Amino acid sequence: MSCSHLRQPSRLALSLALLFSPALTYTATVNADEAASVREANTLVPSQVTRYAPTAFPDRIVLLPGEHPEHSQTISWRTHAKVEESVVQITEAGASPGLHLHAHEQRGSYTAHSTPNGDAHHHRVHLTELKPDTLYAYRVKGDDTWSEWLQFRTPKAEFSPYTALYFGDGQNALLSHYARTVREAFRHAPQAKVMLYAGDLVNSRYGIHDDEWGEWFQALSWMGGSVTQIPSSGNHEFSSDDNDETRHILPHWKAQFALPDNGPEGLTATVYYTDYQGVRYIALDSTEAMQSPEKARQQAEWLEHVLANNPQQWTIVIHHHPLHSVSRGRDNPPLREHWQPIYEKYNVDVVLQGHDHTYGRTRAATDAAAQGPMYTVTVAGPKMYLVSDQAKQQMARYAEDTQLYQTLDFTEQQLTYRSYTATGELYDGFTIHKNADGSKQVTDEQPTTAPRLCGDHPRTKASRCWNGTDLIYAPAGSND
Repeated sequence: MSCSHLRQPSRLALSLALLFSPALTYTATVNADEAASVREANTLVPSQVTRYAPTAFPDRIVLLPGEHPEHSQTISWRTHAKVEESVVQITEAGASPGLHLHAHEQRGSYTAHSTPNGDAHHHRVHLTELKPDTLYAYRVKGDDTWSEWLQFRTPKAEFSPYTALYFGDGQNALLSHYARTVREAFRHAPQAKVMLYAGDLVNSRYGIHDDEWGEWFQALSWMGGSVTQIPSSGNHEFSSDDNDETRHILPHWKAQFALPDNGPEGLTATVYYTDYQGVRYIALDSTEAMQSPEKARQQAEWLEHVLANNPQQWTIVIHHHPLHSVSRGRDNPPLREHWQPIYEKYNVDVVLQGHDHTYGRTRAATDAAAQGPMYTVTVAGPKMYLVSDQAKQQMARYAEDTQLYQTLDFTEQQLTYRSYTATGELYDGFTIHKNADGSKQVTDEQPTTAPRLCGDHPRTKASRCWNGTDLIYAPAGSND
């Protein structure tokens, strides 16, 4: 599926839309000169260069969970369109290089997807009958070639302590700037079992946004195929066309992310849950909820069912738009109306969010009997907004001008949350203590350092600390 049907606004219209409607997403095919300038602004790909064409060699390999990933996971990858077989060779991993001797083949299907970078087939194979707590090695087929052998360990069937990583918006300058955040996170927690994303993985407004996906996967590198990925969609994964103002999830998302098919009808591409080693992760689609009260209610009904039938020790919800906004001029009341009462009713542990290009975390309840979730907002990429005065009063911790990653460490009685800067410095933290009856106490463990705020550097937009696209080709500064 190509993007040629999408709206083609003028340069002026795009500028006005981006300035006055920051939550609105545009994707379009534009003329060569405009596409070149856009690509230079948001990727490292120069004008007239094709960097991310699909080839004979498998790329964009990603490991995705099934509903019960101790028994089922999905592997997705991309090749050029000549490859019409979707084949995985998989075996229990051993120290011998003779992995092929014991490997068996599993076959799947592919989706054809055309972009300005070329015609591609996005393959997927659903792995079933996996053994819990088992190390597997696998490779995927290209055009008369194979990928490298990759390894992943399935989760245990019961609760056991582990670490998850959580990232806010990458979106801009993905290889130039976002890459250091995700790589520092994995260097910090190399045994992390899952990686969580709160939407806006890419920008995808206009131009050749397949380059952005190419950079996202390059930033992630081999981690994408070895660590279970749990993404939620953001508004920048959506666009509208000439015939309908309603925004729809873009083809890249559906082609690349074969997620558990257990969401509400019509939203299964972006709404789902998976139970991973004693933790229930629930991904919601806040973009659909913000543009349609009916879809907000539909997700709320589904969410209540998923939470009412939840045997897991911990519950994490992840979606893009925050219930409690941190940035200036933003507010999402439909989410508070439809979703927050359910979070409170079922005592969700943490709600992970993005969108605001700032950091914010709600205060711990002072009443020991008070339950419900902690709410966090974070950003991993370089686009940075400004914190509102209201958020400065209401949030326990906030930040501007700071790329961050987060760790969630689960034990049976404690969930320890830590937020670190892209340079590995502790910025925020809390621990949830859970009693046998499900009651909780939260210990605030943020450091005593002052909140980080945007400096007085020149800005391309007065309302933002950094625009994200103003950084890749910025000239070197000087302290002289």
